[in-house]
Amino acid sequence: MANLTVPVIAIVIGEGSSGGALAIGVGNSVIMLENAIYSILSPEGYASIVWKDGSKVKEAAAEMKLTAKDLYDLHVIDKIIKENNKIFENLRNEIILRTQETKDKTGEEIRNERYEKFRQMGEYKEIGREN
Repeated sequence: MANLTVPVIAIVIGEGSSGGALAIGVGNSVIMLENAIYSILSPEGYASIVWKDGSKVKEAAAEMKLTAKDLYDLHVIDKIIKENNKIFENLRNEIILRTQETKDKTGEEIRNERYEKFRQMGEYKEIGREN
């Protein structure tokens, strides 16, 4: 999907996880419903790996930052859609808006913007070697 020259709009409506989470992440726009979750690993799997205790699901979920609000604050997703009686109208409007934003761009520009957006995700700290 990273090489597509058309806009990719990903919408997480329930649980975006595992290998699908990576595919969702390369969208030009990533939108989540407010009660959806999005992560490469389940909280149960995380707890089993980190603490060797699959029962620590709540602690794992908190550390993983997999809620729409967490991911919006981390700039992983672009928009949170409220789950109310206008949910379909709000999703429709958001899709139209995101599509209109790319209507005058070339395929190469769309692909490059998606690539740059993906490359900007996350933070890291480079640790130098001591001489």
